[in-house]
Amino acid sequence: MESEVILVQNLIHEIRGKKVMLDFDLAKLYQVETRSLKQAVRRNLERFPDDFMFALTQEEHKLLKISMRSQIVTSKDSRNEYTRYVPFAFTEQGVAMLSSVLKSDVAIAANIAIMRAFVQVREYLVATSSLSAEVKELKAKVDLLQLLQEENLEAMNDLSEDVRKDIDSLYLAIGQLAEKLEEKKRKPMARIGFI
Repeated sequence: MESEVILVQNLIHEIRGKKVMLDFDLAKLYQVETRSLKQAVRRNLERFPDDFMFALTQEEHKLLKISMRSQIVTSKDSRNEYTRYVPFAFTEQGVAMLSSVLKSDVAIAANIAIMRAFVQVREYLVATSSLSAEVKELKAKVDLLQLLQEENLEAMNDLSEDVRKDIDSLYLAIGQLAEKLEEKKRKPMARIGFI
């Protein structure tokens, strides 16, 4: 069962910002011909509004072909034969609706695996976005700490500058006192008392 779900997860694509499965992948899972699946859908179009199923544009179809060619190089899957015609893309609700159109035992079993895969993908996305939010929060805290550290270092540098000036002033004052003492030592002292 786990391997079925992983297989199905690999067939879920993101197109137009939606997680979808393509008609030729679904036909393969349901063990029917792609044209039979499309024909069943066309006969029941009222069950497939735009948020359940849509046809790819020519541009999306070209990008899909390019993407599949690169996948075919790395695997022995000959999906290239399925890319001659513009495919339908089914959202999770569209795949669920397919179960009412295709009623074989294989279709039912495949549909269950597909629904499980969509749920796992959704859970993964929720967990990822939650982790992403936590990472952003931690980054903000680190940035704040770094800013505070820089401010503290700046304050210490200012303090160090003030302390250095005070020490310079002290050395200057000590130097002036030392000069006055030297002058007093050099001057003869007047005698006190009677001669």
